[in-house]
Amino acid sequence: MQITFLGTSSGVPTRTRNVSSLALKLPQRSEIWLFDCGEGTQHQLLRSDLKHSQITKIFITHLHGDHIFGLAGLLATCGMAGSVQKIDIYAPPGLSEYLDSCLRYSETKLNYEVKVHRVRSGLVFQDEEFTVTCAPLKHRVTAFGYRVTENDRAGKFDIHKARALNIPEGKNYGLLKQGKTITLEDGRTFVGSEFVGKPQKGRSIVYCTDTIYCDSAVELAKGADVLIHEATFAHQDADMAFQRLHSTSTMAAQTALGAGVRQLIMTHFSPRYTLQMEELLAEARAIFPQTILAHDFLVVDVPLPETEETVQN
Repeated sequence: MQITFLGTSSGVPTRTRNVSSLALKLPQRSEIWLFDCGEGTQHQLLRSDLKHSQITKIFITHLHGDHIFGLAGLLATCGMAGSVQKIDIYAPPGLSEYLDSCLRYSETKLNYEVKVHRVRSGLVFQDEEFTVTCAPLKHRVTAFGYRVTENDRAGKFDIHKARALNIPEGKNYGLLKQGKTITLEDGRTFVGSEFVGKPQKGRSIVYCTDTIYCDSAVELAKGADVLIHEATFAHQDADMAFQRLHSTSTMAAQTALGAGVRQLIMTHFSPRYTLQMEELLAEARAIFPQTILAHDFLVVDVPLPETEETVQN
């Protein structure tokens, strides 16, 4: 799983930070899921190594402009590229009407299927590889945080052990990988569990913005490998954070600490702190040391839980 930050500013873009969007590149399949789509997101995609044609799902946290103003333009571009078959969009109530108006008044007709799913707290999407859930956040409008969990995989098959025992390859190996018992023509019997290692635990990432500190965000992020959390304000401006229902750097860190995540990545910074980013980082690390700051085009590889800590470029 690889995360690319496409926009890390709150409210308005700056010279170095675009407004909210990030991309999740899925392993072993040519697929990209977007989270939020602020104005200029398609330009950010062009400046990255990501491809429009691989976008299959877009998850919207809430309907404020800095999270959705780039959506209609991106969908139109994907249509003109001619390589997109279908995009599923998951969002709070109201997005479908907004999107319909944008496309109708701009006389934009999409030549592929776009399906908008109205999300509610709980299960959002599930297939044989991934599960997506959401939980309500605490903001001025209806907002949701999302959790993407990679389903656990079967343990690694010990092919060397099977070969050493002269077990014929092919169908026998397939059955052993599934944990089944086989009996060979020579009468020998083998149990699959003796050839398969421990199940490989899936990875998980959580995306929470916009919100002030809330218990539902902590619960959503429980045990996650990576928590991506907004940090619009510095701790000294907590009063402003409470007024506007945004988080401070310390609130983001408290969420990470309470949830017991492996790593916190802070994003959605107010432009007022352009020269104070290291101070925000220090505030958060005083509570949760495994914290880094996101910046536009930061790429983060999320390793398997048994491997080394998350690597960022």
